[in-house]
Amino acid sequence: MKRIGILGGTFNPPHIGHLLIADEVRHALQLDEIRLMPTAIPPHKMNPNDASPEQRLRMVEMSVEHVDGLTCSSFEVDRGGVSYTYDTMAALKEMEPSNEFFFIIGGDMIDILPQWHRIDELLKLVTFVGVDRPDSNGETTFPIVKVNIPEIDLSSTLIRKRFAEGGPVRFLLPNGVEAFIRKEELYG
Repeated sequence: MKRIGILGGTFNPPHIGHLLIADEVRHALQLDEIRLMPTAIPPHKMNPNDASPEQRLRMVEMSVEHVDGLTCSSFEVDRGGVSYTYDTMAALKEMEPSNEFFFIIGGDMIDILPQWHRIDELLKLVTFVGVDRPDSNGETTFPIVKVNIPEIDLSSTLIRKRFAEGGPVRFLLPNGVEAFIRKEELYG
C-alpha cells in the first residue's frame, strides 16, 4: 500500500507556494508521493483569458519535473468536464484500491468544507490534510490532519496580475514556467 497525497487546484499558474505545500506535507506525513492534479473545469467559473487545461497541465509538469516525491497527474484534465473532488477520488479509489489517499487543502477550503459536493461520502474516501493560508480561519468540525508549514502569502491571482501589469515574477514561479507563460502569451 502506498500513501499518496493529492493536491488539486486550477494551478493558473502553478507557483512556488504550491510546491512548498506539497513538499512540506509529504515530509510531515511521510507520504510516498504527492500528485499535483490540475482541474479540467473547476466548479467555480474561470476567466476566458485564463490558461487552458492543457497549458495548466504542462506548467504543472514543468514544475515537478526534477522534484523527488512530487508528480503531475493528468487524471482530471484527461477526464474533462467539471471537476468535483468526490468524483475524482471515487474513481482513483476504484483504480487503486490498496492505496491510502490524503487530500491536501488550504485554510480557505477548510472554511467552506460543509459546502463541498458530497462531503460526507468524500470523507470515507480520503484523509483531509489542512494547511494554513493567510486570511483564513482554517477551522472545521470535520476530521482533518493539520500540518504546519511555512506560510507564504502568494497566489495565482497575484501572479496573473503581475504578468498583466508587467510586474516582477522572478522567484515566484518554478523553473521554466515563466518562460512558458511568456511564450504562450498568457495572462496579459
